[in-house]
Amino acid sequence: MLPKTPKPAVWKFIKSSAKTLFIFEAVCFAASYAVYYRMNTNRDFRYYINENFPFALDYFYKLGEFLGESNLRQIDSSVWKSETKKLGEHQKGE
Repeated sequence: MLPKTPKPAVWKFIKSSAKTLFIFEAVCFAASYAVYYRMNTNRDFRYYINENFPFALDYFYKLGEFLGESNLRQIDSSVWKSETKKLGEHQKGE
């Protein structure tokens, strides 16, 4: 019978690193999908992203335009302009 030799510690490190990397990627994917879903369904959240992270909103619009005929950028722009116009008129009236 052949004597059993222990596996090198490198393989244990590689296995644990691969598991950790897989879990990290799954968490990042879930978080990015959650942000995408919220951006896709909530105009107020898109406005918040526009104010704080405009590059992210630009990528979101580009992705929508690439995947299909999306005019969400124009719709959001017109809604936000009309809301700021109404807000400006309301403040002048006070």
